[in-house]
Amino acid sequence: MIAPSLLSADFANLAAEVQRVADADWLHVDVMDAHFVPNLTLGLPVAQAIQAVSPVPLDCHLMIENPERWAPGYAEMGARNVTVHAEACTDPRAVARDLKAAGALAGLAIKPGTPLEDYLDVLPDFDTLLVMSVEPGFGGQSFIADVLPKARKARELVDAGHLTLIVEIDGGINADTIEQAAEAGVDMFVAGSAVYGAEDPSKAIAALRAQAAAAMNG
Repeated sequence: MIAPSLLSADFANLAAEVQRVADADWLHVDVMDAHFVPNLTLGLPVAQAIQAVSPVPLDCHLMIENPERWAPGYAEMGARNVTVHAEACTDPRAVARDLKAAGALAGLAIKPGTPLEDYLDVLPDFDTLLVMSVEPGFGGQSFIADVLPKARKARELVDAGHLTLIVEIDGGINADTIEQAAEAGVDMFVAGSAVYGAEDPSKAIAALRAQAAAAMNG
């Protein structure tokens, strides 16, 4: 499954940019607050405007402090999946419960340096695990392959029936890196410039999807 990252789109033409990726599975919306990460993108009002015109479900990735307070609003507006950062949560289980109660899937994101083991006890409360393959905060960074064992471990736990999770990866995903991630057991691939930087985003999505499928089945 492919989730193009709106961070790589033309922010002056968001409605049109959303339509360019109508073939995607989810649309990845990066919310940054200039506190948890050193960058500021968009908040709930812009996300609501995108939700109103998006042909695909929204995957809101909240790189923000105090997600307990802000995350439920994104679920209430209709996002399919709302992901909060493990490092920003004081009570991850409570956030997951609130997100699900508001009708969204609950996602937990972990930075490249955060061990998966620290959160294995709370993962049963979540629907998606977002493994960051770059440091959160900026688009266009290079893929960090050292995070793949985390995806592999999560996939093993899912396959063994211990977890029910979509394993998602975000950061530096393109034609050169998607196969490694797919082989590690990732289901959902966030791709920014690899999709929005392409002349034909639909073709780019189809090509990435085919590459991932081949790697998974190979």
